[in-house]
Amino acid sequence: MSKTHNRQIYPFSAIVGQDIMKTALILNAINPSIGGVLIKGERGTAKSTAVRSLAALLPENKVVLGCTFGCDPEKPEDFCEECRKNLINLRTAERKMTVVELPVSATEDMVVGSLDISSAIKEGEKKFEPGILAAAHRNILYVDEVNLLNDHIVDLLLDVAAMGLNIIEREGVSYTHPSSFILIGTMNPEEGDLRPQLLDRFGLCAVIEGIADADTRLEIIKRRMDFENDPKGFTAKWAAADKKIADKILAAKDLLPDVVIPDDMLRIAVQICTDAGVDGHRGDITLVKTAKTLCAYKLRTEVTEDDIKEAAKLVLAHRMRKTPFSNEQYDDKKIDESIEKAKNHGKSEPKDNDSETPQKNTQNEPQDNAGEQKQSSGSGSDSSETKLFKASDPFA
Repeated sequence: MSKTHNRQIYPFSAIVGQDIMKTALILNAINPSIGGVLIKGERGTAKSTAVRSLAALLPENKVVLGCTFGCDPEKPEDFCEECRKNLINLRTAERKMTVVELPVSATEDMVVGSLDISSAIKEGEKKFEPGILAAAHRNILYVDEVNLLNDHIVDLLLDVAAMGLNIIEREGVSYTHPSSFILIGTMNPEEGDLRPQLLDRFGLCAVIEGIADADTRLEIIKRRMDFENDPKGFTAKWAAADKKIADKILAAKDLLPDVVIPDDMLRIAVQICTDAGVDGHRGDITLVKTAKTLCAYKLRTEVTEDDIKEAAKLVLAHRMRKTPFSNEQYDDKKIDESIEKAKNHGKSEPKDNDSETPQKNTQNEPQDNAGEQKQSSGSGSDSSETKLFKASDPFA
């Protein structure tokens, strides 16, 4: 297990391109209940750099001083056993968020921690040796090459991430402590994939590629050289841009509880997931959460089509039953078709007094996106293309 130390971290705002990855990371920082992010990409695409950069720009957390797990003093309902015993004498401190790394070779005891069974039996006292999940509480848990990690360990991580609790049981003795974290996994698809059951447990998936444009590649090299030559000066140069992102994250956290999603937007979200062949309902729920979080990050309080469309690309990339599109991306055309279908829901149903009207030559009539016969009149407005607002730059 290792953490980010006091070495200079490359500024988040200085990362060139890879906006879909940066958006996924920011959304999880605003709303960890989204369920983490899986970043798929070839080597050298700034995956690890982005994860560490995110932690560097996030604000400090208020913690209970001396607590092994860094409990939040403002949430006593989530206290560990030790903090509950010392409610009167609690003192607080500020702690910077860190990146806690989980090695591919990690064992179950390294991850969840271990219990001294003999001490529990002889002395009646639970002696717990904290593991990686204890250090990860209220931090970022980063798993590089998550596809090479033992499936059992991945499943365990995802269970704890969903519950926010780590429960250790050995020989009839159990110990529970809070473990709420932002789970980030990275992988190179060339080295194999995760099982579909595990893929679905990650809230978002960002599929990234190396940048082919020569001018952009040149800018990447220049920035990296500047950083290596003068890390402090380079970081200072980008400090204002990083602070702008950090301030927007804090504002979005405050605004998120006030964000609403109208029923017609909910129908669009459901239609998109249905058309994508998403199994179960986790995808639908995550799509709604992600759209609301995007809305908050853009400092609005009502979800729009634009939010849902942008969120769908992150939510569906790893959940589609089949992969008909390159690079596992659910493309704009398919999403637009689902949006149009949701808008037309119920509009093409025949009126009661027309229920007995005979249908003739229907095989030659044009069909709409839902595969239903169009009305011969009054349908001009229904057949027009959906106009989407241009997505605003999430880093502006």
